[in-house]
Amino acid sequence: MEAAEAANKRNAHLDSSTLTSVLKRIIAENGREHVRGYIFAIICLVVVALSTAFTAWIMESVVNEAFANKRADLVWVICGAIFIAFVLRGLATYGQAVTLSKIGNNIVAQYQKRLYTHLMKLSVGFYSESRSAHLAAQISQNVNGIRDVLNLTVTSTARDFLTLIALIFVMVSKDPVLSLIVFGVAPPLLYALRYVSKRLRSATRESVELNSHVVGAMQETIQGISIVKAFTMEEELSRKVNGIINASENRANRIARLTERTSPLTETFAGLSISSVVGYAAFRSIYDGVPPGAFFAFVAALLMAYDPARRLAKLQVQMERAVVNARMIYALLDLQPQQRERPGAPDLAVSEAKVELKGVTFRYGEGDAILKQVDIVAEGGQTTALVGPSGAGKSTIISLIPRFYDPAEGAILIDGQDIAQVTKASLRRHLAYVSQQPYLFEGTIRDNIRYGRPEASDAEVEEAARLAHAHDFIIAQPQGYDTPVGENGVTLSGGQRQRLSIARALVRQAPILLLDEATSALDNESEAAVQKALETAMKGRTVVVVAHRLSTIVKADKIVVMAEGRVVEEGNHESLARRPDGLYARLNNLQTPV
Repeated sequence: MEAAEAANKRNAHLDSSTLTSVLKRIIAENGREHVRGYIFAIICLVVVALSTAFTAWIMESVVNEAFANKRADLVWVICGAIFIAFVLRGLATYGQAVTLSKIGNNIVAQYQKRLYTHLMKLSVGFYSESRSAHLAAQISQNVNGIRDVLNLTVTSTARDFLTLIALIFVMVSKDPVLSLIVFGVAPPLLYALRYVSKRLRSATRESVELNSHVVGAMQETIQGISIVKAFTMEEELSRKVNGIINASENRANRIARLTERTSPLTETFAGLSISSVVGYAAFRSIYDGVPPGAFFAFVAALLMAYDPARRLAKLQVQMERAVVNARMIYALLDLQPQQRERPGAPDLAVSEAKVELKGVTFRYGEGDAILKQVDIVAEGGQTTALVGPSGAGKSTIISLIPRFYDPAEGAILIDGQDIAQVTKASLRRHLAYVSQQPYLFEGTIRDNIRYGRPEASDAEVEEAARLAHAHDFIIAQPQGYDTPVGENGVTLSGGQRQRLSIARALVRQAPILLLDEATSALDNESEAAVQKALETAMKGRTVVVVAHRLSTIVKADKIVVMAEGRVVEEGNHESLARRPDGLYARLNNLQTPV
């Protein structure tokens, strides 16, 4: 039991220090840029606090001078002062609300840009280990936490705390004894609120995780709706998603119970305080003949103090939720890219565009090696084809050349330069890549092709489309090259998407072309046309191509046959096909029509 209590104390101290450190970091990153706006907002909030306190303070004059002493000459002065106080409070409230909203919106926008830039720097390995839908949902939910931490800090300090202090001053100045009665019940309330905030911390963290799972599950279902319907997965997925939603609902209900538990606590505190004050003041007025003005001013200050006190009571609860969200954003921003460039790394200089793999061994994470001491040379200006059974490591080699991953052992060289020692940007500028699964982005057909080289002219885009055998179906679209492609090209067939992906690679005009089963989604007629186009496009370039259909690589200058992560044969089509016991000959015989 003692050990558990000690652990709880350590965790409480850790969370408290973490809250402080997150707050300091947010202020350090955003305070200087928005210091003028925050100063203006704080001035407005101070005006709100002082005008509120003034309204309570003047109640004594209202009651005593206007109603008890019947001073008609002072009524206009009192009414004018009250009117001016309310006008000032209204203007100040508007000014601080608009200013803080503008600052908050700017902070959210800046962190969204910063997150996107940071995500672009993370390696492909990070995305292989992370669920994209879960990641997107988490970011969209958590990014507001940074803004909320700052806004809560400013409004609570400059408005609620100052208002409460000013009203307490009014209360003490009007009746010190009544003030002591009120403050006597405050400590138990503060202790109870601290207990609630501790319980809320873990519940909030779990709620954020569950909500991101709900959004992520729905996004994945929408993206894979054709598979869901084809395999009648509706009921199974509904049970799975309903379970996540129910867990999220239960956690949200728990948070609601904990958050709103402050209401009965503060209401009880307010009721006890006000009833005690009314009873005490009533007896003083009845038996001692004390004028009621000071009492009314005191009660007005006490009632006005209720709202800022209630907001301050909920502050730690709200701050805990905001800080949990902010910490998740910072956890993502603090992730270091696994493939760091060494300081002062030079740009890649390409002449022959010769690609070499020397003793390359690679594994994903802690798993078994996918490639084992692989040595391959792709001569400049020639086509090197990688063939072999599934799982042999062919596509992995294609992923290593652009440095999507780094080998565990060995090196990859381009014109004798280790690609790990040059900048990734310069490396990838000299590469054009067509993956197994073509991906199209939101925008038009022309936009998607031009992503290969943003400065390409319309004529170059259309020429690349012709080479990829895509021009004819593009001009048949309702708006031709300006036709929107829909989400991931949903309005196009698989073969059409692949040809646009090939056109995007061709417009890049890079000296090295990587084709990972680039014709796998095409029908026989389109494949033949694209193959002729690729043969034209390959001239003068170094091409590394992965193919399951051996008919597409019979003219390759070199064919590298792989099995179980190793190179087992090398040669051209004629020499390999003549080997009676060779793997390539066996694969060729399986694919050759009888």
